[in-house]
Amino acid sequence: MRPDWIAVDWGTSNLRVWAMQGRDVLAARSSDAGMNTLEPGGFEPALLALIDSWLGDGATPVIACGMVGSRQGWGEAPYLDVPTVPTGSPARMPVRDARITVSVLPGIKQADPADVMRGEETQIAGLIAEEPRFDGVVCLPGTHTKWVRISAEEVCHFRTAMTGEMHSLLSKQSVLRHSITADWDDQTFLDAVDEVMSRPERIASSLFSIRAAGLVGRECASPAARLSGILIGAELAAMKPYWLGQDVALIGSDKLCALYAQALRLTGLEARILDATRMTLAGLAAAYEGSLT
Repeated sequence: MRPDWIAVDWGTSNLRVWAMQGRDVLAARSSDAGMNTLEPGGFEPALLALIDSWLGDGATPVIACGMVGSRQGWGEAPYLDVPTVPTGSPARMPVRDARITVSVLPGIKQADPADVMRGEETQIAGLIAEEPRFDGVVCLPGTHTKWVRISAEEVCHFRTAMTGEMHSLLSKQSVLRHSITADWDDQTFLDAVDEVMSRPERIASSLFSIRAAGLVGRECASPAARLSGILIGAELAAMKPYWLGQDVALIGSDKLCALYAQALRLTGLEARILDATRMTLAGLAAAYEGSLT
């Protein structure tokens, strides 16, 4: 069975494709041909390497999202301004192979305060497609965590926190790299979240205490858990206007979403965790169906 269309999630490091019959997945493939690995002319060959056997006569629509639409990608899919429907105005990419057409979903930008997203909007579109009446906040944990206010099927406003990138830098390139180990303790994580949410102005000294504790013989049960708790606690303190009293949905990796759900539970908030791949496919399907009309 030939697919009606092909869904593509093309990030910085990886490429994932799905052969689609309506909203049903016929087959899935992936490679490490992410945006950062490709030269300007390499995007179409990298895509065809995965999907060639799915193609037949006629042009199969390919709907893509992610960093493939950035300035460094296949071609820029211009940002939409908030407030906006997250799957509007896909950009058509130039192709040589007549068996495909390629459309890339745009990112979203915000002028004040300045912010951008590219890729996350598709997962948000998936949530809206599955729950058109959703009125609340979507948190998308990751390298750059997004907090997004959704109402009337639109992205109203959002903020980004560099929590994941800060964690990577501090654990691998700062003095804390000498203290971070692979062990994990949930209570240490929760204690650190609570500590920093109560006194976020102490984040710098709380971070150094991870290193200092080991040097004076008072190491905590898990420096890794303490580091994550400090950073996520500081993020939650800063993003309180987004989650306080809101219906919060979490979309991202299972591990990160579980940590954010634990941290939010300390505040009395029960956040829902949604499957990231399902939301991506639902968002791409909504964009494909929109292209038909």
